[in-house]
Amino acid sequence: MGLVSFFDRFQQHPHHQPLGEQVDKLHFLIRNRLWAQILVGLALGFGVGLFLSPSGLAIVSPHLADIIAGWLGLPGQIFLALIQMVVIPLIISSIMIGISSSGSQEELKKLGLRIAPYFIGTTIVAVGIGVSVALVIKPGEYIDKKLIEKTLSTEQRQEPPLKIRTPPQSIPERIAALIPASPTRAALERSMLQIVVLSILLGIAAIAIPQKQAKPVIELASSVQELSMKIVSWAMVLAPLAVFGLVAQVTVKVGFDAIVGMSVYVGTVLLGLLILLIFYLVIVLLITHQNPLVFLEKIRSAQLLAFSTSSSAAVMPLSMKTSQEKLDVRPSISQFVIPIGATINMDGTALYQVIAAIFLTGVFGIDLTTGSLVLLMVTTVGASIGAPSAPGVGIVILATILQEIGVPGSGIALILGVDRILDMCRTAVNVTGDLTATVVMEYWLKKTESPTVEG
Repeated sequence: MGLVSFFDRFQQHPHHQPLGEQVDKLHFLIRNRLWAQILVGLALGFGVGLFLSPSGLAIVSPHLADIIAGWLGLPGQIFLALIQMVVIPLIISSIMIGISSSGSQEELKKLGLRIAPYFIGTTIVAVGIGVSVALVIKPGEYIDKKLIEKTLSTEQRQEPPLKIRTPPQSIPERIAALIPASPTRAALERSMLQIVVLSILLGIAAIAIPQKQAKPVIELASSVQELSMKIVSWAMVLAPLAVFGLVAQVTVKVGFDAIVGMSVYVGTVLLGLLILLIFYLVIVLLITHQNPLVFLEKIRSAQLLAFSTSSSAAVMPLSMKTSQEKLDVRPSISQFVIPIGATINMDGTALYQVIAAIFLTGVFGIDLTTGSLVLLMVTTVGASIGAPSAPGVGIVILATILQEIGVPGSGIALILGVDRILDMCRTAVNVTGDLTATVVMEYWLKKTESPTVEG
């Protein structure tokens, strides 16, 4: 009882509320319709990109358009840099506070035993949706062969888009690698799954040790969280301008020719993401008995910011705020589920990866046997877990998957042009999945607690 009462007092202290006083600085953005500001930024960004793009109206030379696009994207780059700067301390402090706020190891066990299979289950469903859509539509059969020749001829002159760090090969080595033997190295390499494991262990340890020793650690975590959220509140002021610049930059660089040439592939991915979104809404309706349309309305700010920035990490503070204030999820759940979900629950990314892989096997004439297809699905589920929640990371994961099924590395160049557009869409779906998980966990835990309350 002493430990539980200590954490109860800690939560009630005005200076150490679960998200801290500084998080309230974000609230004015929500009151002032952040979603509307982001939507305006999106529209203006697409419009300006259309005027500048060489494949659009092309009112300036391609070289000048590229220079202008770089400057337009500067606010967005600053925004993302500010968020990425604090994302590791924010994840560590949020998970620690979320675990300690649960009050006991029993409550933590209830949440952990539910959230892990839930995340794995939804990822398997997402991969299944992706495989089904890709096998039915077969987007690789619609690709223009001239586009392949043009892309692969220029690919020789391009540097590899991303360097891939080869993970340990054996299963025991991969399991052992989950423990961050060097937390500093894990932070430098941005190994987010290791960071999450470290945060969980620290949070559990804070519950397990006597309250006198735990109190300074939890107070330090609370202070770190408030400092991180203060910087986030500064970054959020830039959000609409960042959205405008990033979208304009993407539109200028991608161009409409590439999107049209890959339209069937793009459409296949978008259809799969739409089905996955509907799956989430069905979960909300059947499990929590909420109106799916009302749920979408409540989370639209987080979805739009995710779409604009292509970064789950950038949206994480707003997701926690939305979960608590709009969805009525208790802080101990939102601060535990959302940081972990941003690292593990990458359903939209997993769906995209299997569609892209099957698309490229069709382009290069590689036959996928049943065994190869199962291996592809298992590899995708495993590779998507623990991926960094940063823009473009899907390409890194996809490259590792393509190596497993024999697709040449040059295939990456074929889909690289439209990847940012699809990255924006799948990130929005990823964030939706995290917020869906919070309301499901809230409902399940309330349901298990109700008999105790009544008794």
